[in-house]
Amino acid sequence: MNKNLSLAIHGGAGTLLKDEMTTAKEKAYKETLQHALQTSYALLEKGGTALDAVENAVKIMEDSPLFNAGKGSVFAANGIHQMEASIMEGKKLTSGAVALVTGVKNPIQLARNVMEKSAHVFLAGEGAMEFAREQQLPFENEAYFYEESRFQQWQKIKNTNTFKLDHDVSVNDKVGTVGAVALDCFGNLAAATSTGGMTNKKNGRIGDTALIGAGNYANNKTCAVSCTGSGEYFIRKVVAYDVSCLMEFSKMSLEEATHEVIHKRLLEIGGDGGLIAIDHHGNISMPFNTEGMYRACKSSNGEERVAIYKD
Repeated sequence: MNKNLSLAIHGGAGTLLKDEMTTAKEKAYKETLQHALQTSYALLEKGGTALDAVENAVKIMEDSPLFNAGKGSVFAANGIHQMEASIMEGKKLTSGAVALVTGVKNPIQLARNVMEKSAHVFLAGEGAMEFAREQQLPFENEAYFYEESRFQQWQKIKNTNTFKLDHDVSVNDKVGTVGAVALDCFGNLAAATSTGGMTNKKNGRIGDTALIGAGNYANNKTCAVSCTGSGEYFIRKVVAYDVSCLMEFSKMSLEEATHEVIHKRLLEIGGDGGLIAIDHHGNISMPFNTEGMYRACKSSNGEERVAIYKD
């Protein structure tokens, strides 16, 4: 049995300005991150799987209005919430992903069902929601997902070609993509990511969160990765897999690979954001090239932290 347990979570990266963050809001973010971290790490300590831990952490953040996933999802150009999520385990590289789903309470739960109870990896739109109903997963009505500040953000730019990312300057009035990575007592890695995408995004837009290898990846040979940031750039650079690839074929350490991707390769094409990653030894890396990233981690070597801004 592996004794090196590790868990890391994120709630989005962006221009998180301290002078724009109220004490109450900062406390709320940290408390939710702490709750997701502690309850999910407790699962690992009880012999639970990395898959269970990352799904649990993401569900907790999906259920919070603070983050851009599940309940807190932003409005798309058509005025609805189009959510996406993906999950992957590192032993057999099985994975599941969903996109363009509306009304599903926990998209990450649906992604796991796609992985474990279908013959496919990726379901989108009405087909994904039909599968959710077949699996008797919980749905919520439009009022559940409605949040006044998100609605007002959308009102300012609706009927234009403008869209807003999680990491825009006004991010403190918004929310972030969520994700989790874990290493369990069986030596298995897993990663999960969920988002509501961009405010006023075009109908049908799919970001990196739903794409295995771009925003989410896990491989027991190397690492588990969950990304957040400017999705189009993460897709073009296949960021999550790139970290794994650098470790496997260039023999980089986790820290070296994540730094290379976030602070060099992504910046070279104008992309910004961050990621969380854990390697098969339990090492944790949480780099970002923005002003801040909602993040937390805990491991059996005593490391534990909850943070928002740069150290």
